[in-house]
Amino acid sequence: MTPTVLLYNLSGTDAGRKLKPVLLKLRIRIRIVERESYLETIGHLAGIEGMEASGQEYKEEGFSDPMMIMCGFSGELLDLLLAQMRKSAVPLIPLKAMLTPHNMFWNSLALHDELTKEHEAMKTARQNKK
Repeated sequence: MTPTVLLYNLSGTDAGRKLKPVLLKLRIRIRIVERESYLETIGHLAGIEGMEASGQEYKEEGFSDPMMIMCGFSGELLDLLLAQMRKSAVPLIPLKAMLTPHNMFWNSLALHDELTKEHEAMKTARQNKK
């Protein structure tokens, strides 16, 4: 699979402007996910063979948080991307995930909810350590 990043709500933002050249330099395919596609599986959005489109169009407001899903990455490419993001001063994108055999069947709304819960739990844990 060609390394691909699914990007949500980053168009026109500082993070989006700084992230795009990093992804292009590393030859990572960029897929901007629009709200209408939030009901499609992550696997379909990532271009996984055999993951058919549901054909459902999401018509509600959805979420506005920036989110980034990395698909088809080796550990080495992930490390390189994160290092280049830091070097290029890409603003923090708290909701990030790797495509997994489990979450590839989820839609964007379900993955967003899960990542939001994980982020809040980690934030709470950090605050409790202080």
